[in-house]
Amino acid sequence: MNPPCGRCNKAVYPTEKINCLDKYWHKGCFSCEVCKMALSMNNYKGFEKKPYCSMHYPKTSFTIVTDTPENLRLKQQTMLNSQALYKEDFEKSKGKGFSVVADTPEMQRVKKTQDQISNIKYHEEFEKSKFRSDAPPPENRQVNEQEQPPNPQKCYPPPGPVRSAAVAPPSGGRRYQALYSYAATEADEVSLEEGDLILDVEQIDEGWMYGRNQRTGQRGMLPANYVQLI
Repeated sequence: MNPPCGRCNKAVYPTEKINCLDKYWHKGCFSCEVCKMALSMNNYKGFEKKPYCSMHYPKTSFTIVTDTPENLRLKQQTMLNSQALYKEDFEKSKGKGFSVVADTPEMQRVKKTQDQISNIKYHEEFEKSKFRSDAPPPENRQVNEQEQPPNPQKCYPPPGPVRSAAVAPPSGGRRYQALYSYAATEADEVSLEEGDLILDVEQIDEGWMYGRNQRTGQRGMLPANYVQLI
């Protein structure tokens, strides 16, 4: 004969049986007595043969405190703090649960594909802007149209998420000054030191520029948030 559940008193079948605290429970009935949060054999706390979560586990008291107005106020404040901590722990556990799902091999493959697509789009925008800035005058354009286009295999990852943005026109004679030092990570990037002057600047998008470091004479890409207009 199947034993009764410790909470709903209905029969507990072997496939859904939890044996704990000298009782049998349905898996769905094995929850905290206070907040009804589902528990397992790894996270429950027993008190008087009843399951509790760690937040609502009764604390053993060795003294009797008179319920004065001040004590009642402190008790209420403690309860509010406990609820706030419980909510914070709950939100953290939700975030951890989501990260476990997102890190599956399938999700990693999808994420990698999305990153590759973003890099390709950014590369296309950069090559288009570079091609427009290097375009010959109208009378010579027909002669140079047969030249080989830029190498499509190279990509320029920005420091943050790639966003498709309208390409701004060249900056003309404006000069920029480096606010921070920057070490180039690609062959066609420019290294900066704080205070360097950047000439012949061309705006690529919101994240990158193309210009020449006056100190080193090197031309290449540089992060836009590392420099300011003089």
